[in-house]
Amino acid sequence: MDMKLPFSTTGMMLHIDDSMDYEVLSSSIESMPKSDKTEDEIVLEAMAHPIGSPKLSELAKGKENVVIICSDHTRPVPSKHIIPFMLKEIREGNPDAKITLLIATGFHRATTREELVGKFGEEIVDNECIAIHDSQDMDAMANIGTLPSGAPLLINKIAANADLLVSEGFIETHFFAGFSGGRKSILPGVSSKVTVLGNHCSKFIDSPYSRTGILEGNPIHKDMIAASKMAHQKYIVNVIIDADKKVVHAVAGDAIEAHAAGCKFLQDYCQVVPKKAADIAISTNGGYPLDQNMYQSVKGMTAAEAAAKDDGILIMVSNCGDGHGGEGFYEALKNCSSPADLMAEILKVPQDQTKPDQWEYQIQCRILMQHKVIYVMCEEHRKMAQEMGFTVANDVTLRFQVGEWKRKFVERAEQAVFDFKEKGKDAHISIIPDGVSVMVKKPE
Repeated sequence: MDMKLPFSTTGMMLHIDDSMDYEVLSSSIESMPKSDKTEDEIVLEAMAHPIGSPKLSELAKGKENVVIICSDHTRPVPSKHIIPFMLKEIREGNPDAKITLLIATGFHRATTREELVGKFGEEIVDNECIAIHDSQDMDAMANIGTLPSGAPLLINKIAANADLLVSEGFIETHFFAGFSGGRKSILPGVSSKVTVLGNHCSKFIDSPYSRTGILEGNPIHKDMIAASKMAHQKYIVNVIIDADKKVVHAVAGDAIEAHAAGCKFLQDYCQVVPKKAADIAISTNGGYPLDQNMYQSVKGMTAAEAAAKDDGILIMVSNCGDGHGGEGFYEALKNCSSPADLMAEILKVPQDQTKPDQWEYQIQCRILMQHKVIYVMCEEHRKMAQEMGFTVANDVTLRFQVGEWKRKFVERAEQAVFDFKEKGKDAHISIIPDGVSVMVKKPE
């Protein structure tokens, strides 16, 4: 079998012998009945029938200072199909409203002009007021209360001072918040580093409810819902996209109710149950832009984790052209004596002393404590990945011929071959073409 996996903007071919025992775990989004509506029409229909809320034009009446929170460069949100309609409807309700597009960078780097043009087009970038959130700039924050976790809620003053606060985004499964979208525009989107660190503390990340597709009982989600309400996030337009990043569904309306409806829709299509636990699980981060670094790639790796046996081998197909994606993430894994020792240290860290990137390497440690992880990634950063404790490979060819495993690995990957041999010819392989778009229910 040949299958093209998402990898950067080009893709990568997976070659696997048909005699091998494998299954493909994919979201059924791709098999949805095809709509005759365009992406624009799908969004406009959702906005014409908001859930739990008046139309955006009604909400905008009498509001002088309107802020639209927009996703940053790390999210494949098709903003060109959302923002123009939100701007138009706001101005229908109040032609004189001052509108600011606030880029929700969360804990990420600032979005560049080139990236903004790619998201919105030059007309919007050149003519609209755009501000980029910086979680490190404490002077730009306003304290608006205390979250259920006890962490202070400090958000960007632009959002705090809005007469009407709304947001765009997309809903996908999220590896510890359950689902993205909705309330995440506030926390972590436009929150301070203090608030993000408190919400992403080791105790919360360690919760068995802080997993893909789980909202009920999820302490991280609970804080995020509270942040949305405290910030007075009134309205959202969230979309669901397919593998080609095309809009296939949209919800609009109340920030809580519309988001819940979108999550329910997505769950019905993205949850998969493997036939059995895998000896080898192959996953991706959905290609560009989500596979730009190793930090983000932990997300897709959790899908492989859920599909695999406790001692299963995970293969992560992710370009990682930007490298590790987080200095703290890199240093923690590079310098630790073992993943187990690092995990023990992390769990001792109090909530108010949470370190940047701690949550990401905590989850990575959890995976490495149970699994060997092989990265199929760009050549430039393979040495760095090895320093962090990963095996690296240059492709994802799996064949079983004449009683021997044959594959193409880069130099220094000999141990991976040995591990594959140990799994034997009857090894069960799970292939997850897009690890960030699927909710894998762990086999019994």
